[in-house]
Amino acid sequence: MYFRGAMGKNKLRRFAENETFPNLFQPRMVFPPVDHPMKGHWGEQVFGNPNPLTLELGCGRGEYTVGLSALHPERNFVGIDWKGARLWRGAKTTFELGQRNAAFLRIMIGNIRWFFAPEDRVDTIWVTFPDPQLTSGGERKRLTGPRFLDYYRMFMPKHGVVNLKTDSRPLYDYTSELAATQGLKVLKQTHDLYQSDIVDPVLAIRTTYESRWLAAGLPICYLQFEIG
Repeated sequence: MYFRGAMGKNKLRRFAENETFPNLFQPRMVFPPVDHPMKGHWGEQVFGNPNPLTLELGCGRGEYTVGLSALHPERNFVGIDWKGARLWRGAKTTFELGQRNAAFLRIMIGNIRWFFAPEDRVDTIWVTFPDPQLTSGGERKRLTGPRFLDYYRMFMPKHGVVNLKTDSRPLYDYTSELAATQGLKVLKQTHDLYQSDIVDPVLAIRTTYESRWLAAGLPICYLQFEIG
């Protein structure tokens, strides 16, 4: 009971601190949904520059948003997740390190089309270790499924790039087959990243989940393709 109480207090503390971070946005959704005022204005309203934008979807603690924003100060980054206690970590880290090209957005990813427009210059998406949604009817919820690819196309250019890293071979195979079916250009792919010849310093960034899977001896799949 004490442990549960401590965990609850810790979450409440994080939720309260989230309210103080200028780089964490927690908008209230209305029904029916409408475009958010930030849509089409991320560069000017949030970052103060017109640099290209990368999104990390289902970012959790935001390891990729933190790591990528440090590696590429010439770009802007937004980590997106629904779980505020996890977003706290990424928002706090980038704020304390002064990484002003990183921000976080607390929304359900299914609402993403209400927050981004072509004017935001989103040309790259990272989907890092998502729930593969392998149960019956789960395809609609897959972040690399047809429904979400159509959402991304609403604001990404045709040459925009989606990166998938996953420990789920079924999700990797599914996404690879979908890319082939839709005629999308695959740029890189492997079902065992750390035994492949793909060399990219970005891929050395590891999420908490990835570290767990690697410690358990599970291969990491990676697929990079153009949205088409």
